[in-house]
Amino acid sequence: MKEKLNGKFVVLDGPDGCGKSTQTRLLSEWIADQGVDVVPYRDPGTTLVGEKIRDILLDTAHAGMGDNVEVLLYMAARAQLWKEHIGPDLAAGKCVLMDRWLSSTCAYQGWAGGFGIEKVIKIATDSLDRVWPDLTVVLDVDLATAAKRMQRNLDRMEQKGDAYHAKVREGFLKLPQIHASVKVVDACQSVETVHEDILMLVQGL
Repeated sequence: MKEKLNGKFVVLDGPDGCGKSTQTRLLSEWIADQGVDVVPYRDPGTTLVGEKIRDILLDTAHAGMGDNVEVLLYMAARAQLWKEHIGPDLAAGKCVLMDRWLSSTCAYQGWAGGFGIEKVIKIATDSLDRVWPDLTVVLDVDLATAAKRMQRNLDRMEQKGDAYHAKVREGFLKLPQIHASVKVVDACQSVETVHEDILMLVQGL
């Protein structure tokens, strides 16, 4: 597994409440146990620029922000993260593990927001050194299950309502038809079962 995972770019993504943070932590620990130098990051965030952009995007005071503005801000944070961390880490043979990536922008702004998935991918192609990871695992969850898991104050994106988030889920489920590296896992299962399903996909690399 060490030889297979060195220099690989892996993303866990999905609707809010799908369990990404938990599964990212578990997967990071498992990859490290294989003797692989793994670096987990969150998108948007990690860099100084990225964290400031994250604050702007998720602040409930910015309710009127347009989907096109969201796309550009997410892409800017992503470009900075690539420049500072992802690009150098992959070149050094490390395994990069992301909590969200381009797949999120495709589902949220591209599909649910109506901006267009194709337009999102076009902007990403023009902005990033690499668009698609080696593997994107979409953790699929229904709205009722997701809502039970988010017992906290919701950020601006999470407050967009059930109709919006139903379309977000639709957007994520369309992505395997767009790129073969995107796989879907049923995230309504137990934490342990979801982790095992993710490991099967990662081992397939």
